[in-house]
Amino acid sequence: MARLISVRLDEDAQRALRQLEAQGLTQSEAIRSSLVHEAARIRARRALAAEVAALEADEADRAEMREVAALMEQLRAPG
Repeated sequence: MARLISVRLDEDAQRALRQLEAQGLTQSEAIRSSLVHEAARIRARRALAAEVAALEADEADRAEMREVAALMEQLRAPG
């Protein structure tokens, strides 16, 4: 079921809306699309943060990273 809402747009939001309308979207389409896009971006950012936290908590992975870093340092050192 569609829900009607009211939004007060600041100058930046109005400018962005005009740009989206210039691409052929209606105001409603532009706002719906932007809401869905932003929610997806937030979910992706949270998923990435969770993945980073899991990798940081993985001691075996951290040990492997230290080994690779040490090997890279040996290869870089003048010999």
